Amino acid sequence: MFSATAYTIRLATLDDDPELRRLAEIDSLEPLGSGPVLVGELDGTPQVALSLADGRAIANPFLATAHLLALVRMRAGALGAYERTPSLSERIRAALSGAVLARPVSSQPSV
Repeated sequence: MFSATAYTIRLATLDDDPELRRLAEIDSLEPLGSGPVLVGELDGTPQVALSLADGRAIANPFLATAHLLALVRMRAGALGAYERTPSLSERIRAALSGAVLARPVSSQPSV
C-alpha cells in the first residue's frame, strides 16, 4: 500500500510513449493501443497503465503494483461516471420539459 503522496495518477501524453512501450515489454504484453491511457507513477516513473478505450492494463511485474493498479482502475471508473453524468443545464432542461416525472400522488392515504 502506498501513502497518498507516494504516487501520481494522470492521463498519458505523447512523451510517455517510450516508457509505456518499455513497461509493456517487461510485462510481456503488447503495447496499449491508441486512445486515452491513465498512468500510475511511483517516484515520477510510470509503473502501471490502463487503457480507457478497452480496459487493458500493463504493470511492472518487478514491483508490487497491484494496489496502484486498483487505484488507477478506481480513477478510471470515476472519470467514466463523470462523463456519463449530464450537465446541470441538461438536467434543468430535462426537468422543465417534463422528462423527469414527479412522484405520483395517491388518492388514498397510505396506512
